[in-house]
Amino acid sequence: MDIKITTLAGGEAGSVTLADEIFGLEPRQDILQRMVRYQLAKRQQGTHQSLGRAEIARTGAKLYKQKGTGRARHGSARAPQFRGGGKAHGPVSRSHAHDLPKKVRALALRHALSSKAKSGGLIVIDDLVSQDGKTKATLSQFVGLGLTNALIIGGAQLDANFSRSARNIPNIDVLPVQGINVYDILRRQTLVLSKAAVEALEERFK
Repeated sequence: MDIKITTLAGGEAGSVTLADEIFGLEPRQDILQRMVRYQLAKRQQGTHQSLGRAEIARTGAKLYKQKGTGRARHGSARAPQFRGGGKAHGPVSRSHAHDLPKKVRALALRHALSSKAKSGGLIVIDDLVSQDGKTKATLSQFVGLGLTNALIIGGAQLDANFSRSARNIPNIDVLPVQGINVYDILRRQTLVLSKAAVEALEERFK
């Protein structure tokens, strides 16, 4: 699969052949869904918690005597039915993460890349470098390329000026190639890869 390489200025810089085993697969929605669910569950904090009856700081003495009052039998004011009592079956702190095989995670990334390539939402840029690190200049380059909602993946080391100039632009995410992930690929309209990112991905899945 051949795709042309462009520059940030909008010019042409040759072409590159993308590996079919990475960018040419028929996307499977079930694998993508499993991976997105895995990612979102893994990053969920799980710090929600309410106090049960054993954790309430309240007297444990019997409310009133067992018999002779004509009222219901109660043993503790910390029971859930009383105001100020513990919460019955409330949420507790826990991890929401679940397992997903490593091979399925790797396959999901290849299907996500293939999905963007098939839909025409993949752009390859020769180099992600900004001379002055100014957001206005970088934004004008993105407008020229038609990038309004995009994930931009650079090489192992991002250019500091480019990263700084792009971080305040809405709906634009910039990540090194190590941070590429299925959820961010799918949530953005366009995927922009640098030449270095393409080479790193092909080396990774070789």
